[in-house]
Amino acid sequence: MQYDVIVIGSGPGGYVGAIRCAQLGLKTAVIEKYSTFGGTCLNVGCIPSKALLDSSEHYHNAAHNFDAFGISLKDLKVDMAKMIARKDDVIGQNTAGITFLFKKNKIDSFQGVGSFVDKNTIKITKADGSTEQITGKNVIIATGSKPTSLPFLPVDKKRIITSTEALNLKEIPKHLIVIGGGVIGLELGSVYARLGSKVSVVEFAKSIIGTMDGGLGKELQRVLKKSLGMEFYLGHKVTGASAKGKVVKVTAEDPKGQEVTLEGDYCIVAVGRTAYSEGLGLENIGITVEERGKKIPVNAHLETAVQGVFAIGDVITGAMLAHKAEDEGVYVAEYIAGQKPHIDYNLIPGVVYTWPEVASVGKTEEQLKEAGVKYKAGSFSFKASGRAKASGDTDGFVKVLADATTDEVLGIHMIGPRAADMIGEATVAMEYRASAEDIARICHAHPTYTEAIKEAALAATANRAIHA
Repeated sequence: MQYDVIVIGSGPGGYVGAIRCAQLGLKTAVIEKYSTFGGTCLNVGCIPSKALLDSSEHYHNAAHNFDAFGISLKDLKVDMAKMIARKDDVIGQNTAGITFLFKKNKIDSFQGVGSFVDKNTIKITKADGSTEQITGKNVIIATGSKPTSLPFLPVDKKRIITSTEALNLKEIPKHLIVIGGGVIGLELGSVYARLGSKVSVVEFAKSIIGTMDGGLGKELQRVLKKSLGMEFYLGHKVTGASAKGKVVKVTAEDPKGQEVTLEGDYCIVAVGRTAYSEGLGLENIGITVEERGKKIPVNAHLETAVQGVFAIGDVITGAMLAHKAEDEGVYVAEYIAGQKPHIDYNLIPGVVYTWPEVASVGKTEEQLKEAGVKYKAGSFSFKASGRAKASGDTDGFVKVLADATTDEVLGIHMIGPRAADMIGEATVAMEYRASAEDIARICHAHPTYTEAIKEAALAATANRAIHA
């Protein structure tokens, strides 16, 4: 065999897994079909969307909040071309970083579409149609996912678009219709709402960010409506969308079955993502994907039905998160090397990068109730946080859920300033099976946003928050 490990795909799961394989002394190759490494996350997902979120947040603060801080501005305007150019530069820096890391770790890279000839032989089909083959003892499938398309929502990539096209608009929409009230739809919707677009979110479920704790969705909806004027059509079933000229029409049924029609100039279809498992030649090695979502079945060690062929990230079951894929990449590398790695899927945090940010780890109240687990809940509002008052970020709260008998923390959920960073403390605490009392006894620097975690933990232990 030419390689110990061949990785198909260079997104967060693929490139991290490849680097860990190389660190462990395994001769490693990566196959990437695009001209740059990094997959969806670095090229058209996490990184560029955060770049635009930061740009739009700076503009929104300058336009609406700076005056309260004694900063006066006039003739403020958005240079959309420059904003997009900055986003592209951020992408370039990150993808170049992976190229450097591959060279540093002596990882061979191939550009083209990888597919199985047999379980150890991968054919690489290049852009010009030419092919070559490489062999490896083990193969890691890390091909990620793509935006889900629905037959009654034809995407023309001009007016009816996916998240990919939404990152490259040349103008600020007058009225942006977002189909889907999940993470992607809300993040991109908030980007353009901050820049001045009217944004309408149409969601089939009765709440936004439905997989997270119910209280977070309610608070986020309230804040986005208050601060950005975003409209929400919840419990609405989209029945179609059409574009004519510069006008997009979206039709939906409201909870009573009445037809609702929305007109805008752009529509983002953000109804989820589908595993990218087509064209891999899986049928050549006896792997059958799941009918729904096209995901590849794996066992507890992330190994497929074929020995030596593994799959990680969005292409298998579970949350479609870059950091989940990264941990799975490391897991498979260490498992191949004979180690005994471990992933606790209950402790993979989820984040929504709106403002305020939303973050969650562990069980939600809804899950605990459904499982019949007796628990205690403690909440603390950022309205009572000295640091939040100083920065003007008083929306949101932290909620700590703890076992009613043992006081072990079962879940921590937050919406507020820098929640994406603060969830790390919660995850560490739960990884070491901390009690709410443990968190409450830890000295937190003052004034910081993380004091809200301590106060919520105090509230969960005998309702003794100091500043509530």
